[in-house]
Amino acid sequence: MSEEGSKRGLVIRNTGNNYLVRTDEGTDMSCLAKGNFRLKGIRSTSPVVVGDRVKIDVNSDGTAYITEIEDRKNYIVRKASNLSKHSHILAANIDLALLCVTVRFPETTTVFIDRFLVTAEAYSVPVVLVFNKTDIYDSDDREYVDGLVHLYSTVGYTCIKTSVLTGEGMNEVRELVCGKITLLAGHSGVGKSSIVNTLQKDATQKVGKISDYHNKGMHTTTFSEMIELEKGGFVIDTPGIKGFGTIDMTTAEVSHYFPEIFRISSKCKFYNCLHLNEPGCAVIKALENHYISQSRYQSYLNILEDANEEKYR
Repeated sequence: MSEEGSKRGLVIRNTGNNYLVRTDEGTDMSCLAKGNFRLKGIRSTSPVVVGDRVKIDVNSDGTAYITEIEDRKNYIVRKASNLSKHSHILAANIDLALLCVTVRFPETTTVFIDRFLVTAEAYSVPVVLVFNKTDIYDSDDREYVDGLVHLYSTVGYTCIKTSVLTGEGMNEVRELVCGKITLLAGHSGVGKSSIVNTLQKDATQKVGKISDYHNKGMHTTTFSEMIELEKGGFVIDTPGIKGFGTIDMTTAEVSHYFPEIFRISSKCKFYNCLHLNEPGCAVIKALENHYISQSRYQSYLNILEDANEEKYR
């Protein structure tokens, strides 16, 4: 063993193969990962992630290596790309995920929202939906936001309408994240970095302009990083996500991660009903009677295809 010995700590930033670990003594150390980590069969592009509790060995020359990842209580994972069978873990040991949604500049689709929510349900991560940029919407946009808030609130998710410019909803967000490890996720350009800057005055996250060409956000966060909050807790700012591919779900499991479908499915005639066209399906009946939204059901079918054909659409 080196003269510095072994330490435990928290991964607060990762840039490629380099990791910044805050030790239990409060020192920030730059570390490399030693060898290959095989995590319960997960083929991941990023085996060590922000939020991981790790053990590190420190050498006498000051170099440090991550030698072990401690058990995770949860994590958020998505398919790395359309063709890849590898997964990409965004962060681990999360108390709360804030999914940042904008209905324009850029648009966040309900399919994207639902894929994120399903993955969070599958990996036991609580989610709050943050509908950001309310100050730039016209009356039609605001009506659409209100419709989405009604939909997801009815399902059981907390929804907050926010604007960094006017301050709407920001006190509520501050209270939510206080003392927690919070993941901030969403497309590029939805205002994640601006929210971080508002939550923590001395944070200097780069804020990008929206590309006029395809109305998409320009990538400004290039790696995941934990930002310590003044009043306790951390916010993890992640690079913008374009698509969200679900992984490791069987067709029978998918409905378990849609709370409203799962609740009603107990009334289906067959216990293994997939809610497609089976006789006596309570979910189809609820859909026809508008107790389940068409957009949520479409997302369910969409994710069912992932599970069925092992591909990301």
